[in-house]
Amino acid sequence: MTGVPRDPFSRLDSPSGTPQDGGPAPRVAYVMSRFPKLTETFVLYEMLALEAEGADVEIFPLLRHRSRTRHPEADHLVSKARFRPFISPSILRANWFFLRRHTRAYLALWRDVVFGTWGSANFLLGGIGILPKVVLFAREMERLEVDHVHAHFANHPALAAWAIHRLTAIPYSFTAHGSDLHVERRMLRSKVQSAQFVATVSEYNRNLIVEECGEDVREKVAVIHCGVDVEAFVPSAVRDEKEGANLPLRLVCVASLEEVKGHRFLIQACRLLIERGVDLQCELVGAGPHRKRLARAITEAGLEGKVLLMGSLPRPEVLRALDRAHVAVLASHPTASGKREGIPVALMEAMAMRLPVVASALSGIPELVEHEESGLLVPPGDPSALADALARLAGNPDMRERMGKAGRDRVLREFNLRSTAGEILKHIERQGGSAPVAEAGGESPDQFSPGALGLGRVGSGAGDRPSDPATE
Repeated sequence: MTGVPRDPFSRLDSPSGTPQDGGPAPRVAYVMSRFPKLTETFVLYEMLALEAEGADVEIFPLLRHRSRTRHPEADHLVSKARFRPFISPSILRANWFFLRRHTRAYLALWRDVVFGTWGSANFLLGGIGILPKVVLFAREMERLEVDHVHAHFANHPALAAWAIHRLTAIPYSFTAHGSDLHVERRMLRSKVQSAQFVATVSEYNRNLIVEECGEDVREKVAVIHCGVDVEAFVPSAVRDEKEGANLPLRLVCVASLEEVKGHRFLIQACRLLIERGVDLQCELVGAGPHRKRLARAITEAGLEGKVLLMGSLPRPEVLRALDRAHVAVLASHPTASGKREGIPVALMEAMAMRLPVVASALSGIPELVEHEESGLLVPPGDPSALADALARLAGNPDMRERMGKAGRDRVLREFNLRSTAGEILKHIERQGGSAPVAEAGGESPDQFSPGALGLGRVGSGAGDRPSDPATE
């Protein structure tokens, strides 16, 4: 039986992150697909920002991401992340606990996951694969007395948060980004209806969610941009932008090497620029499945030494790559499977570094990049238009300087990490309490939910934080 309830929703007004009146900080559990993933730094820095605001952050990754490169700031959170295998004695004990104590709720959860994901092999197999450990997460979160669960990505992480809510009645929310929302929207209505609130990175995404789930959810869906640490992404005190035509034009593209980022169009644009007599050097920062294909494309275009594959870089080296560039570019393009951008954080980081950007006019990108103000927008999949935009900037250092300044000002106003993380925290606090628990179809309350059965949240005494909460 749960002890004296904590008040998780006292506002954190102190800039130092100290809870108002010395009250307890809210305990927020974060669920994400992979951690610590270099290309998902927005999750890492959002959690750090919430800690700075006073929140007590617990981390429950669905998978452990292993890489030779990671941002040094990740070490603190990696040390406290609860990495779990797909099956273990603790997972079996947690599943037995819910099967024995809350039989109908547990069986209904499995039923609804299977039927809700049926028809998509990836979503079905992924859902079944993660559900046993998600049940363990639910047990651990009860024992930790988690106040709120926030998931990043609308697919499997949001499914995990939804399942935890079904078993424990802990309120949850999730952030929808790009391909997680655009490719597969199975069970989206159920996840949105049961959530306390839904955050999404663009108005484009908000409209898509409302179109899919119904006008009645509009007020529940908030546009909360991902943000960047504007105190870390600061350009050098002196950046010589008065080189005129005495270039090479230094381009940088920070993006994972996958189809949706459109590197092949950028490579073609670089070839066109060189044919027009524009000297350049383009650094592609990132790793991914298309590295060999892109290396071959660079060779075939005769761009060795001009277009460089830099690999994954930690944040200090990314900062240096941005600082030595004249222009940041991202040639995003939708894939045949439906993958498309949300609002790329890499563009925000470049703009914070006072770089003009050239990017594709699709999805939420125009909500960040103001055409002719902070950068230039071009049609996706058009190397000639991309080359034209880059050529304009190559010959106009004054335009680069003006756009770079406008871009940093915009990020400071609307894409500041401290502000955007604070918005997440405000929604958690303002929406305190449990949302209705709905079936996978999202039409009616699930008679097997803990809330409907009057079970509430099953927890231990207040402040109980054992090293292995799933030992019962």
